[in-house]
Amino acid sequence: MILTDQLIEKLKALEPHITVIKNYWASSDIQSQLQSITTQSEEPTFWQNPQSGQILKELQRLKTINHSYQLITKSYHELPEIIELFKDDSAELAKLDIDINRLTKQTLKFKIELLLNQEYDESACFLSINSGAGGTESQDWADMLLRMYVRFCEQNNLQTSIVEYQGGEEAGIKSATLYIKGDNAYGLLRSEHGVHRLVRISPFDTNKRRHTSFAGVSLVPELPPSEKIEIDPKELRIDTYRAGGAGGQHVNKTESAVRITHLPTNIVVQCQSERSQIQNRETAMKMLMAKLKQKQIAEDKAKTTVEKKKAEWGSQIRSYVLHPYKMVKDHRTDIEHFQPELVLDGDLMGFIESYLVQEGAA
Repeated sequence: MILTDQLIEKLKALEPHITVIKNYWASSDIQSQLQSITTQSEEPTFWQNPQSGQILKELQRLKTINHSYQLITKSYHELPEIIELFKDDSAELAKLDIDINRLTKQTLKFKIELLLNQEYDESACFLSINSGAGGTESQDWADMLLRMYVRFCEQNNLQTSIVEYQGGEEAGIKSATLYIKGDNAYGLLRSEHGVHRLVRISPFDTNKRRHTSFAGVSLVPELPPSEKIEIDPKELRIDTYRAGGAGGQHVNKTESAVRITHLPTNIVVQCQSERSQIQNRETAMKMLMAKLKQKQIAEDKAKTTVEKKKAEWGSQIRSYVLHPYKMVKDHRTDIEHFQPELVLDGDLMGFIESYLVQEGAA
């Protein structure tokens, strides 16, 4: 492949990211905010405003975002013409190759900055999966979701560890909790909160009938040390037990697993991933603090930002249909994917980015 074709292919690979950025930009009010604050800062009485310093800081932030957007989109649209102009000049094409590589890095960085701008988006998180109505079917489905999220994390350089694991009676899992850390772990995965629905021919039904299964996914960000909540030890009930499942052979030998119940709210957390009961207790307390903080935020805003939905028909955020046709559909954004096997192998970024773009519009 000649250098010209290589450069064109690199630009084609960049196109989906540019599209996400442009969609977000079109649906956001960044431009109008910038214009409004600029007008405000130019008023004669502006410096009499006690919030003037904060307003100027926000103005500078918006100017930086706008400059990056204009630079990236302009460069992307101009590069094909420049490549054509120098198609016979290998020295200039080599320079353009460097420019395109730089633009690619700038675009990916800018896309993340645009989409992941909420509090805690940069935090590590706890992702919990619970099987819903449907017995063995739902427990197997919950296990499939666990694998899907582990694969997604592997593909996106996020580290996972199983904090809690309760196996199903015949197959799959009743519940599991992953601790996920890495760049923007919570921001990338918070869109997965909700009920996930599977339609397929049951591998557990000898009559090969179609079954519908449900599983619930919930996420809480790990709190930074500065925001840790003070909890009265008298409000806690702490139980220890022998862990089982995906924790290694040692977990069954001692009562190292810890379950903590916060009596005023009846929030229950548990951890069995470590050999030490002390370590499991520390991790469980982190989970409890995160859940209490999230509950506090929801009450302050007078709305449930992380609401618990019953895992059954009608409340799902996404459907995964394997029979009679193949399709995964997100019911919030209407995004569809016609290769469910890829989605179940961790190909979630399209759904995540579409949700974040929609969120930006809201």
